[in-house]
Amino acid sequence: MTESNSNPDDQIPKGLRGGLAIRAVLNAAGGAIPLVGGVLSAASGAWSEREQDKINSFFEHWLKMLQAEMAEKAQTILEIMARLDMNNEKIAERVASPEYQALVRKAFRDWSGAESATKRVFVRNILAHAADKTITTDDVVRMFLQWIDLYTELHFAVISAVYNDAGVTRARIWEKIGKDEVREDSAEADLFKLLIRDLSTGSIIRQHRNKDYAGNFLRKPALRRKRGASVPIMESAFEDTKGYELTELGQQFVHYAMTDLPVRIEFKPTKNTIDGAAE
Repeated sequence: MTESNSNPDDQIPKGLRGGLAIRAVLNAAGGAIPLVGGVLSAASGAWSEREQDKINSFFEHWLKMLQAEMAEKAQTILEIMARLDMNNEKIAERVASPEYQALVRKAFRDWSGAESATKRVFVRNILAHAADKTITTDDVVRMFLQWIDLYTELHFAVISAVYNDAGVTRARIWEKIGKDEVREDSAEADLFKLLIRDLSTGSIIRQHRNKDYAGNFLRKPALRRKRGASVPIMESAFEDTKGYELTELGQQFVHYAMTDLPVRIEFKPTKNTIDGAAE
């Protein structure tokens, strides 16, 4: 006599081929979608065999997507640990601390690795550097992780173009990221202005400012125009006189996200290891 399932929401519709794969997906979802099993049970009676095949195919693709994401996360964790000196008591304590574990959970909750291999590497670098808490606070690290999710690779290309080139102009930035000359009224020009505005309002880049010995920013002298003088053309998206630089926060982001730590432990998988992981 078979034991009946006490929770009807956990039941997979009878006769629905691929039920084991679907159950694996539901378990991976971890209860994030309440009553999904019951919905499947109710809908199964209305599905034709052809529709069931489509649903099975959808769940199989979803399962593969979850498996790929888990593999990326596992690879990221292994790469982080390979870069840390676990013989250092402070780093070992830091990695085991609730604060560091919270950073890891946030990084994986906002996971962008599937979107871009570059972003996955940025997340890895941030978490590896965050194992040493002497540089910046966890609040700043959380913001860096949020930037990975918020900004695109074009944003990061602009950051790279400004890094170590303080005073670089918009025209030079456009050239450094490998773009051709375009019209001022083009979509590309609008996109570039948006990139600069996003990074400026995000306090990652700013126009170059002079400072005094105490680090206070100095006002620029106001430019006086002659009476009656007019400017017939608006400022270009690729203006070539005003210099840009990274803010201190932007400098720290480059250190955390775009600078890799050397690998301390190297692991070269054998063919048997790869074949076993694929099964």
